[in-house]
Amino acid sequence: MRTSITLSAAFLALAAATGHAQPAGMSQGEYVARLGNCVACHSIPGGAPFAGGLKMAVPRLGAIYTTNITPDKDTGIGSYTFEDFDRAMRAGVTPDGKYLYPAMPYPSYAKLSEQDMRALYDYFMKEVAPVKQQNKPAEITGWKAIRWPLAIWNFLFVDDEPYATQAGKDASWNRGAYLVQGAGHCGACHTPRGLFMQEKSLDESSDAFMAGAELDHWSARSLNGDMNSGLGRWTEQDVVDLLKTGRNAHGVTSGTMVEVVNNSTQYMTDEDLKAVAVYLKSLPAALEKSAPAYAYDQATADKLRQFDLTQPGAATFSTYCSGCHTVDGKGYPPHQPPLAGNGAVLDPRASSLVNLVLNGSQRVVTAGNPASYDMPFFRTVLSDQEIADVVSFVRSGWGNNASGVTAAEVAAIRAATDPLLHDIIVLRMK
Repeated sequence: MRTSITLSAAFLALAAATGHAQPAGMSQGEYVARLGNCVACHSIPGGAPFAGGLKMAVPRLGAIYTTNITPDKDTGIGSYTFEDFDRAMRAGVTPDGKYLYPAMPYPSYAKLSEQDMRALYDYFMKEVAPVKQQNKPAEITGWKAIRWPLAIWNFLFVDDEPYATQAGKDASWNRGAYLVQGAGHCGACHTPRGLFMQEKSLDESSDAFMAGAELDHWSARSLNGDMNSGLGRWTEQDVVDLLKTGRNAHGVTSGTMVEVVNNSTQYMTDEDLKAVAVYLKSLPAALEKSAPAYAYDQATADKLRQFDLTQPGAATFSTYCSGCHTVDGKGYPPHQPPLAGNGAVLDPRASSLVNLVLNGSQRVVTAGNPASYDMPFFRTVLSDQEIADVVSFVRSGWGNNASGVTAAEVAAIRAATDPLLHDIIVLRMK
């Protein structure tokens, strides 16, 4: 591993990164910042863009606050040379030798080409307005606050060389791999983590890559070829539609993925969206290698139409859910998503579904137009048992064959996401 860019590695990375124009009126650096969704982590509601201050949970340690990355020379990164910037982005080390927590996704950003890294540096130094705002200290105390062990973590888990094109793969596949593994850092959320909180894989060489992971009481679902909970039944166009609009025939974005669409993927060029789709659709199934494809079952719809509400959760669904998602579970896509065969419903982890029922969803805003239909919250209307019953009902209805949910599981997510009891902390291991 090394922090400097060799000519050969840079040449290979440039082959993957160049030749793809950014949208009109947007510099290359701004486009790379959009690809990385930098604004989501380094801004807070009502605050200046990129001035930092977002509270982030660091598993097993405590909490940190994102830093000011505006070009202010006193409180931001205005005094960084390109080499300083490059080292922080690739190796997670600041100019004064301080190691960054890998909540900053430098293992992914390390794959950026020198061309994109220099463009990103120019964007932050020349196009972002400087903001004088002091960084907040981390809420990590005692021996846990010692950062030198991160040097060992980096040695074991970080490869800071740029992405190298793969022989035998076409330009679109390589571009998609570069975007997903690098600036997009998709694996930071969608890849499970190991004992030391490292991503179990940083590329398609392992089945663990994009196999789905738990993320602050949301499930970042599988993005591999798993037939039911992954992208096995999706077309490339389905992937493009979701990234561009936040919606497709299979479902609607939720959780922190809404911010990804709002701030990042809707701004991607059609060519890049297609490349991401090509790459993701090439990933093989991991957990569902031999699973049969979902098949619709009419029995649930028949019982609801006959007002047979004896199954736990059926009455709650009929009262609160059927208006949008319909008694046949097929909804009104792409705006009101189906529940029958929905990958988020079939996800082995039910946390996203529970969180959605409890807290609703953020609003997707694309091309300046907010979505007309949002998932409302029911935390003040339904008890833990009622939510457990209706989620279990949905996960077992219309041919869905996913595990049920207990009231205790709902109670845990309710307490963890209650704004009256806790900060609303969005964990972004990005």
